[in-house]
Amino acid sequence: MDPLHLTTSRSNGTVTVSVSGELDIANTELFRSHLLALLQEAARSRRPGTGLVIEMSRLSFIDAAGLGILVSVQNQAMSQSTPLHIAGVPPAMRRLLRITGLDQHLT
Repeated sequence: MDPLHLTTSRSNGTVTVSVSGELDIANTELFRSHLLALLQEAARSRRPGTGLVIEMSRLSFIDAAGLGILVSVQNQAMSQSTPLHIAGVPPAMRRLLRITGLDQHLT
């Protein structure tokens, strides 16, 4: 098992969270709470263009619970008008997003 590791960086109003390892039911609460805290930070800043990027290129595994967190976080971002982008989606995850239809909802 490859532990989940989150690295956060900030540049020009954009917060990027780089995700590596495995995202599964055992660590989704850590992932969710980290992303929601960053969304709250973005909402408080009220700077135009402040957004959140979730960089997933080093993610080795994601399960349904992890996908559910991504949907939940995107819904929260939309409700507060914070741009959210998912970048560097690995091929296996891209396929999973396409099969589940989430590729139409997660950018």
